[in-house]
Amino acid sequence: MELLLMIDAARRASAHKVIAVIPYFGWARQDRKDRPRVSIGAKMVANLLAAAGCDRVMTVDLHADQIQGFFDFPVDHIYASSVFLPYVRNLKIENLSVAAPDMGGAKRANAYARLLECPMIICHKSREKANVVGSMTAIGDVEGRNVLILDDMIDTAGTITKAADMLMERGAQSVRVMATHPVLSGPAYDRIARSSIKEVIVSDTIPLRNDPNADVSKIKVLSVAELFADVIQKVYHYQSISDSFVM
Repeated sequence: MELLLMIDAARRASAHKVIAVIPYFGWARQDRKDRPRVSIGAKMVANLLAAAGCDRVMTVDLHADQIQGFFDFPVDHIYASSVFLPYVRNLKIENLSVAAPDMGGAKRANAYARLLECPMIICHKSREKANVVGSMTAIGDVEGRNVLILDDMIDTAGTITKAADMLMERGAQSVRVMATHPVLSGPAYDRIARSSIKEVIVSDTIPLRNDPNADVSKIKVLSVAELFADVIQKVYHYQSISDSFVM
C-alpha cells in the first residue's frame, strides 16, 4: 500500500515517469491456479501497480520468470548471480556440486552449475501441506561432495534444512545454502542454527530480523545495492542493461 500511494502521489505531482524498484517482489509464489478457486496473487499485484500509474518495474530473482508476462510495461528482471558467483568462486570449494531443493529450481541450479563448472544434484520433495515438507530424496552423486543448495528465497527454512540433513546422511562433506531473498519467517532462524548447514548466503533484498535472540552466526549477507544502482543509472541514461540479465 505504501508503494501504491507513493506511485499515486508522484503521478498527481506530474511525474514524467514512475519506476518502482522492488528488490523482493511480494506474492510472487502465487503465480498460477494450482487448485480451483484460488487467486493469482502475482498477477493481482501487477494489476495494482499498473492501475496506480507505474511505468516500469525493477526487481531481482523472481520466483518464476513468467511473472514478467503479467505486466504490460517493461520489467527489468535482474539476477543476483553477479553478486553470488564471485563470492562462491573466492571460497575455492573443492568437489563442489550445485543442488536444486526441488524440481522447480532445476533451471536455476543448472545455470549456476554450468558457470561454476561443477555437477548438479536435484532434490525431489513431496509436501504434506503448505510450508510442510513430507519426504525428500536426491538425484545425483552426493558422496564426498561439498554441496551448494540454490533457491530464490528461504521462508520457514523447512525445505533447505531437510535437504541439507538428507544430503549429509547420503555422504556429503558439507552443505551450504544460497538464496536471494531471506524471508526467514517463523522458526527459520532456529531451524538454520540447529541444522547441519555450514553457511547460508543471502542478499539484502529483505533485512534480517532485528531480534537479539535470533541466531545469525551461519548467515552471510551480500549487498545488491551496486547491482541496482548500475541498472538504475543505465535506465536513466537510456543505456543497454543486457549485461545485468545474464545468469
